[in-house]
Amino acid sequence: MYNVHNTAGMNTMTIIEARGLTKTYRSKSGPVHALAGLDLSVPRGSVKALLGPNGAGKTTVVKVLTTLIRPDSGTAFVDGIDVVADPKAVRRIIGVSGQYAAVDENLTGFENLEMVGRLYHLGATESRRRAQELIDLF
Repeated sequence: MYNVHNTAGMNTMTIIEARGLTKTYRSKSGPVHALAGLDLSVPRGSVKALLGPNGAGKTTVVKVLTTLIRPDSGTAFVDGIDVVADPKAVRRIIGVSGQYAAVDENLTGFENLEMVGRLYHLGATESRRRAQELIDLF
């Protein structure tokens, strides 16, 4: 595979690129190094998972990439957009769903996706179409 870079220096064959991410939290028992120089590269069109024990930094990585927290150091790009320099642009192109993401736990996955579409004012027909498209993708 060839290496192509955009003006920000991110490889355009990747959708997520992180280099040297660090994040330390303060606790009563001292500093907690949640990220200690994390490097991550996710190719476009792929599906990746973050696996590890409690305290390994999985949630911290997601929070950095979704602009919920800033890293102490390092760089991170989502679709070529720097998550620190332009968080609003990142938020316009991503969505994140946590472990307990159902809007209504009594609805099916399809029904929850359809409801979210309605909350985003897509209309009934477009919400059903998009929900089905997402179900097919997953």
